[in-house]
Amino acid sequence: MPAGEVPVGPPAASEVTLPPELAEAARTLFGDRLDLAAAYAELLATDGVVRGLIGPREAPRIWERHLLNCAALAERIPEGATVLDVGSGAGLPGLVLAIARPDLTVTLIEPLARRTSFLIEAVQELGLTKMVRVFRGRAEEAATGTRERPALSGNVVTARAVAPLDRLAAWCLPLVVPKGRLIALKGASAAEEAAEHTEAVAKLGGSEPQVHLCGVDVIEPPATVIEVVRERVVGPAGKKTAAKRSRGGRKRGDRGRER
Repeated sequence: MPAGEVPVGPPAASEVTLPPELAEAARTLFGDRLDLAAAYAELLATDGVVRGLIGPREAPRIWERHLLNCAALAERIPEGATVLDVGSGAGLPGLVLAIARPDLTVTLIEPLARRTSFLIEAVQELGLTKMVRVFRGRAEEAATGTRERPALSGNVVTARAVAPLDRLAAWCLPLVVPKGRLIALKGASAAEEAAEHTEAVAKLGGSEPQVHLCGVDVIEPPATVIEVVRERVVGPAGKKTAAKRSRGGRKRGDRGRER
């Protein structure tokens, strides 16, 4: 280690403890599973920091900025829903929702190996293997499936800090069952983002994006989400260009055999 460099290690236990001023909100959002949420908070602040999934400065703010904020959006999810969490990272918000809502079936979709390793270990350590599974891959791969893995779909697809709404909708709406919903956890500029990408979302088969506040009178500030209903199924863009490729020598009747 270079001279003068201070090693970064896991935070002290006191930094992970639920702050007293947040205790009531935590009890409201997690109920009798608050101890499980606390165990996850410790995992994030220790292994999560060491593995680079959570920044060291985030450890003292894990409850406020991560757990409570993610748990608040559970109010937008129907009872018994199948939830796919795209770009799950350290399990936010998918693993938090699984802790807060034992009625849900949750799949954490994450392409990076070091993150999926953490997620698999966390699911096992928290005893959530019956309701949570981990899919290593991109959203597009989850939507189409492979020979080894069937395509995934869910009543609700969630995402947090993954991409702007137009790109997010392109990745996530194919995973949503018809009339299901994409729920994206966003920041203060959510209304502007929703307005900017309304047309792009419509072309992808989504409804007009709606902005909702979650956890009002429970957490401050409330969590802000953009919600999009999958109103219709839109086929892959590649199908629209098949006719153009036929001018290279194929007859119109041969288009169905193109790959």
